[in-house]
Amino acid sequence: MSILVIGYGNPGRLDDGLGPAFAERILTLNLPGVTIESNYQLNVEDAELLSRYDVVIFADASVDCAEPFEFKPLKSNEPMVGFSSHSITAESLLGLSEKLFGAAPKAYAMAMRGYAFNDFGEQLTDQARANLDAAVDYLVGWVNG
Repeated sequence: MSILVIGYGNPGRLDDGLGPAFAERILTLNLPGVTIESNYQLNVEDAELLSRYDVVIFADASVDCAEPFEFKPLKSNEPMVGFSSHSITAESLLGLSEKLFGAAPKAYAMAMRGYAFNDFGEQLTDQARANLDAAVDYLVGWVNG
């Protein structure tokens, strides 16, 4: 089974960097069958990338998910693309991959609870780092399970 982890968010905006931090941590573990990507936001070009995997995990910070994280399945939506930050959702990206490439990978959201988003700095809060640790541990068990 091939798994793609896409971590996204802005590492220069404190806890908004949880997605890229998650991707970086998973990368260091060299899990078999797991490929890592990281970016500031999801892009329409990622639709082709998704089409090459059996499973896709979208990892991002959340301002309101349950602590320490939520891991839940995603379903594709009709592709909707706009012109702003975070303009395409994971669900729309899945729909775009299905429509353009005939691919329908299983997909999950790894939403990690963050707390500080309105200042600049390339570090996570202590609480967010603890949530990151819990999310990484969970995913390792899920992949190896």
